[in-house]
Amino acid sequence: MSKGSSTRFKKGHSGNPKGRPPKPRRPNISAFEIILDKTLITTRDGKQRAATVEEALQQQTLKDAFAGKRMAIRKVLKMIEKREAALAKRNRGPRPDISMERHHGADNANEAMRILGVAAPDPGFGGNRWKLLPWAAQAALDRRKKAGFDAKDISNMKFFTFDADTVRWPRENI
Repeated sequence: MSKGSSTRFKKGHSGNPKGRPPKPRRPNISAFEIILDKTLITTRDGKQRAATVEEALQQQTLKDAFAGKRMAIRKVLKMIEKREAALAKRNRGPRPDISMERHHGADNANEAMRILGVAAPDPGFGGNRWKLLPWAAQAALDRRKKAGFDAKDISNMKFFTFDADTVRWPRENI
């Protein structure tokens, strides 16, 4: 064969314009992952069943955790955390809007005093007026020892306190 016009390809043109086809890529699977997917027969509570190596390892880790082995306990806690995160991600739906309202009023204050056991409704007024319980009035007086009370203040405090006679009231200005 002579060089020149009798060559197979013209000068500057390749016989394979797309180039060599790429080799099929082998997935990056480690030997450990291949072993984890293998199925084996396990016996649990006297019953045989098929399980993957991964499931068998998880069962063994759980058994070791119940036996008190610290590394197994840590591993189980990590598995639980991972599962909870996956469940939360899967079950995440539209979050409902939560509205908060604040109500300031005598009814809220009265209810708070009732829950705390500081005051109760006066039965003589159909629950429209509240009075302090004697222990609360005494505690308030004990905290304000240096404050001065005049006769009118003491009279008002006695009026709005149940069993006012059981409270040690201050005499004059203290």
